[in-house]
Amino acid sequence: MGSARLPILLSALGAAAIFVSAAAQSPQGTTAGPAPVQTGAPGAGPPSITAKLPPGMPKGYLSLSQLPDSLALLPPPPAEGSAAFARDEETDKAMARPKDSPRFIQATSDADLKPAHAFQAFACAAGVTPDAERTPVLYRVMSKAMIDIGLSTYKAKDHYRRVRPFVAHGDTTCSPQDEAVLRTDGSYPSGHSALGWGWALILAELVPDRADAILQRGRDFGDSRLVCNVHWASDVDAGRLMAAATLARLHAEQAFRADLDAARAELARSGTKRAPSVEACSTEAAGLRLQ
Repeated sequence: MGSARLPILLSALGAAAIFVSAAAQSPQGTTAGPAPVQTGAPGAGPPSITAKLPPGMPKGYLSLSQLPDSLALLPPPPAEGSAAFARDEETDKAMARPKDSPRFIQATSDADLKPAHAFQAFACAAGVTPDAERTPVLYRVMSKAMIDIGLSTYKAKDHYRRVRPFVAHGDTTCSPQDEAVLRTDGSYPSGHSALGWGWALILAELVPDRADAILQRGRDFGDSRLVCNVHWASDVDAGRLMAAATLARLHAEQAFRADLDAARAELARSGTKRAPSVEACSTEAAGLRLQ
């Protein structure tokens, strides 16, 4: 599952699935069997859910057939020469930052989707540090939702195979070690942006008194993909739409609603939240300013 041939997002989903499998062994966990595998001749580029899932990856809350259809929900990405593509190009230039700038450094951190790291992106905004030991239910909800939200983007990703901006312009990114894989993984919609917005929607529901700050952080998480030069603005917008569609579908699932209720109760108990340090939050705030 950690193969270099896997797209970055699918590799990260595999990391989330490892936690989901472990949680299923505990009394608090729910059984997560292997996800359905679609068969068929794989196309060009790395494997994906339109061809074959990584072997043994547990599902989230939804089966593949229940996932929102990104190909049906999203319009085609902007065509070259269109006004929408001109906006993409303009935004690409506007979001560029020097590699030693605080915003670029923060974007580099946001690019890391390993759950133990990625979930901490919302600690300052939510006043809660998602932790597998202290808040296992919250951690499980975010991990399982991560699988559903991430997989929901791949039907359109694989259909359009949109070229990423760093490839189109011959530039580099904030993750040079991932560039070879990113070159073959479709840009539209943005999986990172979908995950950031989906996590923000979940946390805003669980911590409503901090919803504005949480949603701002979810927005900034997607904008980091523009700073990293790996997505166009329309990719990011489409990713957020897929996150909203997936969360709407998740609310129809009793298991998801039950876990949300359990996570809300978990956060209400004293000693579980472990707020992040003032220093860490000051550093993050500086890194999110578009200077």
